[in-house]
Amino acid sequence: MSKEKQIRPFGWRDKVGYLIGNLGNDFTFTFASVFLMVFYTKVLGISPGLVGTLFVVARVVDAFTDVTMGRIADKAKPAKDGKFKPWIKWASLPLLVSSILMCGPVALASFLMYQTSMANAPMTLRIVYMFATYLLWGSIFYTAINIPYGSMASLISPEADDRAALSTFRSLGSVVANIAVGIGAPAILYASDAAGNQIVKGELFPIVALVFSILSIASYLVCYFMTTERVKAVPAENVKQVGFIDTVKTLVTNRALIGIVIASICILAAQILNQSINQYLFIDYFKDKSGVMVMNAVSMLPGIILAPVAVPLSRKFGKKELGIFGSLSGAIACFLLFIMRTKSMWTYIIINVIGFLGFGVFNLIMWAFITDIIDDQEIRTGSREDGTVYAVYSFARKLGQAVAGGLGGWALGWIGFDSAAQVQTEAVVQGIYNIATLIPAVLYLIVGLSLIFIYPLGKKKVLENIEILKAKQSAN
Repeated sequence: MSKEKQIRPFGWRDKVGYLIGNLGNDFTFTFASVFLMVFYTKVLGISPGLVGTLFVVARVVDAFTDVTMGRIADKAKPAKDGKFKPWIKWASLPLLVSSILMCGPVALASFLMYQTSMANAPMTLRIVYMFATYLLWGSIFYTAINIPYGSMASLISPEADDRAALSTFRSLGSVVANIAVGIGAPAILYASDAAGNQIVKGELFPIVALVFSILSIASYLVCYFMTTERVKAVPAENVKQVGFIDTVKTLVTNRALIGIVIASICILAAQILNQSINQYLFIDYFKDKSGVMVMNAVSMLPGIILAPVAVPLSRKFGKKELGIFGSLSGAIACFLLFIMRTKSMWTYIIINVIGFLGFGVFNLIMWAFITDIIDDQEIRTGSREDGTVYAVYSFARKLGQAVAGGLGGWALGWIGFDSAAQVQTEAVVQGIYNIATLIPAVLYLIVGLSLIFIYPLGKKKVLENIEILKAKQSAN
């Protein structure tokens, strides 16, 4: 790898641009994570068990599409504007051409998932529609832009602090998107009936989805124009060529990647399960839609409060070390809520926020783990495969989504959730509370154990790898 001379230094423009790029990801991703199960069950009337099966099937498809996209991005010839940036441009720019249609491919696919007119279609057609539109969005178009976006971070700067800053700003992008989706959408999509029960306003889903889709494409374009790839790929003839099978063999023997894959699956499963089940918890258990908005807002506080100190803390203690502390604090908070079985909405919210203060730093720097693994992979094998490594990690995150969707949907089915009823029985309501607290507690505990016993890249090892690669770059 070598740096291009006479290029704008890394700075705020890159960090803000990368933040806005993640808004592009999360306007549609967060809306789907939080509200798609609600839409499928309460608007289309599809059984939660079948919805859970959809999420699992989609992740099987992603096992091929994610890694394939990573290999394509790695093997493609770098363009004038970089190795990964062009993919963001070509996956987004259709908006400029098709503004009359209001959406580019990613946005259009997201918008199509929330068509309430399908509620009047035969159940078989509803199920086919659900599978087709979700796979189109998540496994094809979202993959085509998200893999290059995530891989690009390791080429924006080779410096550890810069990469930690990019991870922090990417996570802040998630915070902004979560606030926009978590506060704005419930205020529009829920209403109260005469008895005080919370009712879903299904006819408004397409409108909300359209707004987030358009914002998503605009965010991708801003990211493209604000960021710069500084670490340039070595010409293909100077790179050790590694076949796909050899790459797979290397990746499955990479302890760092295995450790972070396990951790990521459990992190995403816990967080997304918590987000999606909270929709049912506050509506059916606490019977207060304002709790959904408050929870979504205050759950972002740890990220906002800790953002200024994320890089200094990771420099002082190390990313692995912060991750262990954060995951275990999240596990303790969830176990405590499960044991308490509180009826107070505010107690539930406060314990969540306190418990996740430690986890907040981990969330902010988690993307920097991948650049550390990419560096370690290059030192171990002599070949740099940013896109492939990131694709494997992206697939792990999608497995986490599948676990969350599968567990959430199947668990709702196990406790007797009735998709046709706006008001659930007391037994179902108590079951919802159990799902929202006990399952995330176990998953967060597994995250901590994975980082302790499997993931090897502590602070000392990461710094050693960075110095080795700097020496290699200087030699080139």
